[in-house]
Amino acid sequence: MDLILTDRSFHYELEKLCRLFYPEEPIKVSEDGSLPQQPDALLVFAGVEEQNAQTLLTAWVRSGGQKHRAQAVYVPEKYGDTGPERQLAELLYGLLVQQTGFTPRWGILTGVRPVKLLRSLAEQYGAEKARQVFSQAYHVSAAKTRLAQLTMENERQLLQRERPEGFSLYIGIPFCPSRCAYCSFVSMTVEKTIGMIPEYVACLCREIEAAGKTARDCGLTLQSVYMGGGTPTTLTPEQMDRVLGTVQTSFDLSACLEFTVEAGRPDTVTREKMDGLRRRGVTRVSINPQTMQERVLEAIGRRHTVQQVLDAFQIARDAGFADMNMDLIAGLPLDTPETFADTVNRVCALEPESITVHTLALKRSSAIFQEGRQRASGATAAQMLDYAGPKLLNSGYQPYYLYRQTRILGGLENVGFAKPGYESFYNAAIMDESQTILACGAGAGSKVCDPSGSGKLERVYNFKYPYEYISRHGEVLARKEKVKQIYEQYTAHGVCPLSK
Repeated sequence: MDLILTDRSFHYELEKLCRLFYPEEPIKVSEDGSLPQQPDALLVFAGVEEQNAQTLLTAWVRSGGQKHRAQAVYVPEKYGDTGPERQLAELLYGLLVQQTGFTPRWGILTGVRPVKLLRSLAEQYGAEKARQVFSQAYHVSAAKTRLAQLTMENERQLLQRERPEGFSLYIGIPFCPSRCAYCSFVSMTVEKTIGMIPEYVACLCREIEAAGKTARDCGLTLQSVYMGGGTPTTLTPEQMDRVLGTVQTSFDLSACLEFTVEAGRPDTVTREKMDGLRRRGVTRVSINPQTMQERVLEAIGRRHTVQQVLDAFQIARDAGFADMNMDLIAGLPLDTPETFADTVNRVCALEPESITVHTLALKRSSAIFQEGRQRASGATAAQMLDYAGPKLLNSGYQPYYLYRQTRILGGLENVGFAKPGYESFYNAAIMDESQTILACGAGAGSKVCDPSGSGKLERVYNFKYPYEYISRHGEVLARKEKVKQIYEQYTAHGVCPLSK
């Protein structure tokens, strides 16, 4: 696809809009308004020009012999501070719907956090008008508007527990037993990197200690801990104990609302590891089958069976875990609406405290995308979600956090459902971007939020790959000092606002 623009400031939003309709199509963006010569090329044009004291918006889509075109005069009274960008996006959206016959359920929204937009509208207009604007101005379907509204209401209750000086801690373990076909994370298989893990753990513990010092210097209060990856439970019991022990000695956990460890791969779960997590104060674990269909597990490269999922779940229960999550993915290769419904039913029967339903995202570095493997269509993934949502609601679960991804099938969403009282505080906080998150480990990114509530935040990233993280660890530790410096910039007096 060639996307031709006359104003480069619209590049990001309009490219993402085109990707909703053509998720696998390479997009070449031209910002000088010039047209390519290929007569049969897929072309999208979006332009703005001043004409007779008015701003004229023009959009057209051409594919093969078909061309759809629209023009409009910019109406600043209607579109407010979004400028002509949203009106131009609406024009282009209508043309793309005509061209493809596909109507995205989230309308013209392309961002990760639609619930955050709805809450902003509610604060501006009130709840009722916000729903109208959300559904009409942004073309969001009635079903997705209801989902966003319900999620927002449940999320709001969680976010009320945020403290002005509160923060969360993320710990990244970028190792897995094997690489899943849908995965694009910087995670490495244990069999190839086992010699690196002890040094990685040692570096990670030093960074956790540095993060603890940063938190103390800034007077921060730890509210949640989340250890993810990768698969943290690929670590040996001794390695895991060292990391968790470092957390306990580096931070005051007395105000911590939850302590989560992802035990995502059932084949890494043992009673010894689960007992070790409990001893170190972990309160929540996530065991993630993704599917309960043997042939789908095999197709995505998960080297475990459905029985191992059941065994791992029981091991964690027997170890005393009363707060457990399970992840599922809609749209996996070889899965169908019928087999996905069976997966949802079987997981509901286990009665975990929370169930997160993801939609497959076609990440460019994943084997599914690279090898062009067969998977469900966007329409099929939508059927799967249409079953999962009502089933979970009827089983006592409520949506409490929601996000979307680039190239997600059908432009759909990922939703965390939980039984009342078992919503993950960390998940809500990271989606809302309203709380500082200190992140440790390769590829981890800290988010430093202004505690005054201004909405300002800055990100500080670690090196992406484990070997860089280890070899340049001095720089990693220095970046924790940068977090403190950012806090100092948030105040007029040049000190951490909460250490007075």
